[in-house]
Amino acid sequence: MGALTVLILIPNAGDRLRRCLDSVRWADALFCVVDPNTTDGSDVVAREYSDRVVVHEYVNKAAQCNWAIPQIATEWTLVLDADEWLSPELSERIQAVVNDPAACDGYRIRRFSYFFGRLIRHCGWDRDYNVRLFRTAKGRYEDRRVHATIRVDGTMGRIDEPMYHDDKRDFEEYFRTFQRFTTWAADALYDKGRRARWTDLTLRPVSRFVKMYLLRRGFLDGMHGLVLCVLAAFSVFTKYAKLWHRQWRERQRGG
Repeated sequence: MGALTVLILIPNAGDRLRRCLDSVRWADALFCVVDPNTTDGSDVVAREYSDRVVVHEYVNKAAQCNWAIPQIATEWTLVLDADEWLSPELSERIQAVVNDPAACDGYRIRRFSYFFGRLIRHCGWDRDYNVRLFRTAKGRYEDRRVHATIRVDGTMGRIDEPMYHDDKRDFEEYFRTFQRFTTWAADALYDKGRRARWTDLTLRPVSRFVKMYLLRRGFLDGMHGLVLCVLAAFSVFTKYAKLWHRQWRERQRGG
């Protein structure tokens, strides 16, 4: 029988953490890695569930996970954020997978997300599959600051039983992440040699809105869908505006 460790990254998680931890109490081990900036007692909650709770400097998700994964001794690893949790159906499926000798080396798991308190069923979010379950020795995160994914050295499978994500409950929470991620994304583009053009600041945001709201039927999610799609378009605009601003400053220094 394959053993499984659940790796959980913990920032200020509030009332969301218990739901996450309760959904994986059946696992062989819980490895909780706490952001040192956590101030709401989430580390205390984690210690109620696990005797392996460590505080480690947070740079980005990929770096945090790649620091933790080599310390996991079980054959299998499942990665969760503190605001995510497993459905009962997914828990049963994962237990079947890790005990199956013919299982793949990694699995993409379907994720449904809440936005401002409502479950989003369209906007493209219904197609969200993330690599989260993998044989420990074969999986590592890409070295990226934004939207890094796990690369598995081996065969891949897909799990349709869902996990859930309680994402962005209000504007304050949204824009805390928004500022950090758009800056990281702009910096990553600049480091790759990309430079902002007028089309990036005009056509790209419009294209994102049309894709999410019309082509992927975000309008069926009501006002939540409209707000989500507008914010997604604004995120694209801000990323390229920050890229433009950085290249403008570099030219000013050079001149």
